[in-house]
Amino acid sequence: MSHVNKLLVLGMFLCVGNLFAQSADKLKKEQARLEKNISSTESLLAKSKTKTRASLNDLRVIQNQIEYRERLLKNYDNQIRGAELTVQQKEKQIIELRERVTQLKAQYKKLLIYAYKHRNNYGKLMYIFTADSYNEARKRNSYLRRLSDVQLKQFLVIQQNQDLISEEIGKVNSERENKLVVLKEKKRERGAIEKDRATKEKVYQEFKQEEELLLSKLKEDQKKKDVLRKRIAAAIKREIALAEARRKEQEAAAALAAAKKNEASTTTTTVKTPAVTLAETKEAELISNNFASNRGRLPWPVEKGNITEKFGKNPHPTLKNVSTNNRGIDISAPLNAQVRAVFDGEVTSVLNIPGAGKVVIIKHGNYRTVYSNLQDTYVKSGSKVTTKKVIGSLLAKNGETISVVHFEVHQVVGSKVTCLNPTLWVSH
Repeated sequence: MSHVNKLLVLGMFLCVGNLFAQSADKLKKEQARLEKNISSTESLLAKSKTKTRASLNDLRVIQNQIEYRERLLKNYDNQIRGAELTVQQKEKQIIELRERVTQLKAQYKKLLIYAYKHRNNYGKLMYIFTADSYNEARKRNSYLRRLSDVQLKQFLVIQQNQDLISEEIGKVNSERENKLVVLKEKKRERGAIEKDRATKEKVYQEFKQEEELLLSKLKEDQKKKDVLRKRIAAAIKREIALAEARRKEQEAAAALAAAKKNEASTTTTTVKTPAVTLAETKEAELISNNFASNRGRLPWPVEKGNITEKFGKNPHPTLKNVSTNNRGIDISAPLNAQVRAVFDGEVTSVLNIPGAGKVVIIKHGNYRTVYSNLQDTYVKSGSKVTTKKVIGSLLAKNGETISVVHFEVHQVVGSKVTCLNPTLWVSH
């Protein structure tokens, strides 16, 4: 293989190595995120162990924990495969480097033999002086100097390649050690999954014996959700109507002021109503744009929590062929956890709904965020809030060790209100 080809092969190995490194970093980040989620579910479930009976919400948290652990197992599998591929790639690279060193040593050996045969200064001088011309003598002198430089460079290249081989061997050993660590973690995680599944099955069987009671409770919860939905919709509709009324009043006042000004300056009886652009509208538009630009990066409404009911259709954890429809997301959090505003805005409504606790609605330009199931509220209608400002604490059900915040995101365009998926707005 030519020197150029060897460089190309070496370059290719380095590129592949960089890709493996990037993939490994991505997997490590995913692993850290999953471990954080598992830690959150473990923390929630640790407190529920003191109860004599688990709740449906506990069952949802256990299911989430199993899913996180299964995804972590897949992550470990990918890391192990990545480590194996990296080891193979590094071993090939080591073989290439060793072949290169062997060739360099052979070339260096020839240089040493030649240098030995012409080792004394007298021999060198005779080699120069026996030249047929002055120019030939200069060339021979230049050749000897270059030969000496080549010898030194060849030695340095050999040393550099040998150091590189040692470095790559170290990386291979490190990858193998990491692989053993991951295999150990994988084994431990598999055991934890089996334990979680046994717990889930036990709780599941307890609830299976009470299907009629669960169906009755589900209907009751659905009625509460319907009341909550109607009250939220009415509050937003009322707020839109009030805002529209204020806008019309301001436009009428501005038009009247303009008309009086025109009457004072001209005798023309026809007065055109000028187009009015309100500063409040510009401010609202700016807030809307800022809110929209933070889609996917908004903080959670609670500092620590776990989504136990997603947006849209959700299957019941124990009842077959039964599902619920969620207009937001339900986040399980520690008991009586503090609830925070997810963005700067103004509180437009604070509602008290039987069975659903208190509800806070915050306006962010053309967007609204809704926080339900609060026990106490620390804000009132008209209050200005900033991102992560605490607006209340969560309600605690009798005998429960976990509180749940119901969180919604709405977009208002004119009189039309659209319910959005909050999962796409909060950070992950």
